[in-house]
Parts: sequence; structure tokens; C-alpha cells
Amino acid sequence: MDDLRLMLPEIILFCWSMLMLIVGIRRKQTAAANGFGLIYLTMLGLVVTAFAIPVTGYGVAFGGTFFVDRFGAFFKMIFLCAAFFAAASSGQLMKRLTADHGEFFSLVLLSTVGMMVLVSTNELITLYVALELTTIPLFVLAAYRKDRLTSSEAGLKYLILGAVSSAILLYGISLIYGLTGSTFLSISLNRLLEQSIGMLQATNDLNLALLIAMVMMIAGFGFKLALVPFHMWAPDVYEGAPTAITSFLSVASKGAGVAAFARVFYSALPTFNEFYWGMMVAVLAAAAMIVGNITAVLQPNVKRMLAYSSIAHAGYLLVGFVALPLTQNDPPYGPASIMFYMLAYLFANMGAFACAIAFEKNYGSYEIKDYEGLAKDAPALSLLFMIFLLSLAGIPPLVGFFAKYYVFLAAWKQYPWLVMIGVLTSVIALYYYARILKQMYFAKREVAFAKAQFDGPLTITLALTTVGTILFGLYPEPVIRFASQAFEAFPF
Repeated sequence: MDDLRLMLPEIILFCWSMLMLIVGIRRKQTAAANGFGLIYLTMLGLVVTAFAIPVTGYGVAFGGTFFVDRFGAFFKMIFLCAAFFAAASSGQLMKRLTADHGEFFSLVLLSTVGMMVLVSTNELITLYVALELTTIPLFVLAAYRKDRLTSSEAGLKYLILGAVSSAILLYGISLIYGLTGSTFLSISLNRLLEQSIGMLQATNDLNLALLIAMVMMIAGFGFKLALVPFHMWAPDVYEGAPTAITSFLSVASKGAGVAAFARVFYSALPTFNEFYWGMMVAVLAAAAMIVGNITAVLQPNVKRMLAYSSIAHAGYLLVGFVALPLTQNDPPYGPASIMFYMLAYLFANMGAFACAIAFEKNYGSYEIKDYEGLAKDAPALSLLFMIFLLSLAGIPPLVGFFAKYYVFLAAWKQYPWLVMIGVLTSVIALYYYARILKQMYFAKREVAFAKAQFDGPLTITLALTTVGTILFGLYPEPVIRFASQAFEAFPF
């Protein structure tokens, strides 16, 4: 029973996803009128699941394959919040769909279940199955607008490249199992670690098999995180997918990738950081910040700009990721900073996408040029969009500023060159975020905008993300304290 108790949030959410499927099928005849009812039902399921997380407590289940700790609980809350905001932002999509409303929300919840299992796993086969449960529903959701060619193209591209990344990751897992005979993270990777150290002492050479396995796993996670050079799928998929799903992809999918990455590499190979995977990940982080930010400058479309921006933010996340403590007495500020960064990114990015959805709903465009003069006729929407964009750019006192500050501070001692790249690319990011602000506040428009209309769930999303963006910027200490304690279970 203890095993089931520790898995209670995942069980509740899975059952709720089946409920959404059944309700959607039974009410399909009047589906157009039921979309908003299903939105509220989905939001209720996510809130119930969130309340179940503190009830379950912490522990180990299913023979050590399933960990429930502070680290996992934090990321599960991130996934649930992202799913909550994505569901609440899908009102416009529900109006355009004539059927399949229940399936849509069921797939969102199933993908969230996969992410929750992924962040708790301590075994490679379970990790792979959870990863597939996370991504397969996302392939379908990306292509959910079957009446639009761009949506079908997005789903197909995501499917093909997702399959490639899964194959690469699976190859790395197979290699580790072939070398060690175990799929448990702490056992198999530690055996490889011992083998590599022994070979290094005997022959002054590196363990080639370990390196290949590490490269394969980093490449697999790199696809999921859309890191450069594995990022080519992201802009087209983000642009073609329904915008509510794009926002879910940009936050929850990225958070799942980072959490799984941390669970694998922090659990078993923290001492290999500097000489093996640490430098590889640092180079990937630098490439993501440079390419993501420079390419975002050139984008005329808000969704594509935010897509390239998300690539850059994956780079900022990895700056904190590689900043492991040098001694056992050092506090884990680097790993803790990625948790705070995910929280900041959740509120700011989901809020920015909600503003883009509201603009498209009222004025029918995602083009940046069409935002000209918006502040005059829709001051509330413009103000909210400005808050989210400034937070993403890292302007104080918003939460995005402290997220970047903690990440850079943690990495300065070990990777000063990486921090310098991060600071310089942040200046570039400020330019393209400010471009939208310039259009809204300083460009003149000859024809006035109509009065903006917001549905109830979208209003809830905008309100909660605004509060989160401002509140955690003014008072970040509780989150930082919790994040620092979350890494007590890792062997730094």
C-alpha cells in the first residue's frame, strides 16, 4: 500500500484523464457547447492532483525504481501548473473545434502523468517508458488542428524527430546495460564510473564506452530540450501546434527534460562533471544561448520568436545545471538555481503565450507588426504582455531577473566564460523583447483596435501568471530555500 500511496498523484491524474475521455465521448453530440465545461473540469483535476502531492509524503517505492522526494515534488508542481495554464488558455481552440474536446484534455493529462513519473524514476527502462508516455500524446496534440496544414506538418516533424531522439537515448541506455548488467541509475552508472577510473589509472586513457553512452544520452535529452544543434524541430512545431499546446511544450516538456537529465547525471555521475559531461553540457548551453537569441531577433512572428527564445532559455537553465558544488561542504546553489529558473520561466512564458493567444483571439494575428499602437486601445493586455516580456528579458524586480542572477552567480566560479556569454546574450534578448514593446507603446496606428474580450479561463491564467511573475520577484527566498534543500538526496 505504501507504494500506491507514494504514486497517488499519478494515479489520480491518470484516472482523471480517463474521465475526460469518457465525458468527451458521451457529450460529443453537443461538443461545441461543452468545450469550456471540459476546461473547468480539467483544471479541477489538476488542482486535486496538486493537493495530493504533499499528502503522499516522501519515500522510495516499487523496489527502488520510484523516488518521491523534494526535487520530484517541485517539478511535479511545475508540470501541473503548466498543464493548468495550457488547459485554461485553450478556450479559443475549443470554439474552433467541432469535436474531440475530451480527447484533447485527456492527452494533456496523460502527457503530464508521463512527466510526473519521469521525474521520479531511478531506473532506465522506467525512464524510457515515462518519456514515451510524455511525448506520444504531444505528437498528437501538435497536429490537433487537422484542418490546418501547418499543424499536421508540426505533428509529423515532431513525431519523426522525437522518434530519432528516442532511438539515440535508447541506444545510450542499451550501452549502459550491456556494460553493467543493471538498469538502475545508481548501480549501472556507478559501475561505469568505477570502470572508467580504473582504466584511467591503469592506462591513462578514458573509458570510450562510457563516453559514447554519455554522448548518446546527452544527445537524447538535447533533442527533448531543443538544444543547439538538436533544435531544428522547435520553431516549426511551436508555430504549427495550437498555441495552448505550444506554451505547454515550451515549459512542461523542457522542465521534464531538465528534471530527467538531473536525475540521471546528478544521481550517478556528479564527480564526472568537470572532466566528462560538464564541459559537453557547457558548450551546448553556450550554443543554445547564442543561436537561440540571435535567431529570435530575426523572427517576425510572436510564436516563432518565443520558440527561439525558449531555445535560449534552455541554455540559461544549463548554465546552472553544470555549476555543481566543488566540495561536499559547498551548498548546491547551481542545481537549486535551475529549479528557481523553471519556476520563473513557468509564470513568465505561460503568461506571454496567454497574451499572444488573447491578441490572436481578438485581432486574428501572431505577427509582431500587427501589435502597433495596441497600448492605446488595449492598455491592460499591453501592460501584462510588457510584464511577462520584461521578466523573460531579466529586468528587475521581476522573477526573471532573480532567475538569471542566481544561475550566473552559481556558475561564475567554475565557468566564468559561460556566464559572460549568458550576460551578453541577455542584452540581445532584451532587444527583441523590447521590439514588441516598441510596437505596442510607440508605434502609431491609423485604425483603432476593437475592445479586447477575455474568456474566464484565460483571465484566470493571466491573473495567476502575473501574480507569480511579480510575487516571486519581490519575495524569492522561500523558493530558493526549498530548492536548496531539494538536493540533499543527491551525492554532491
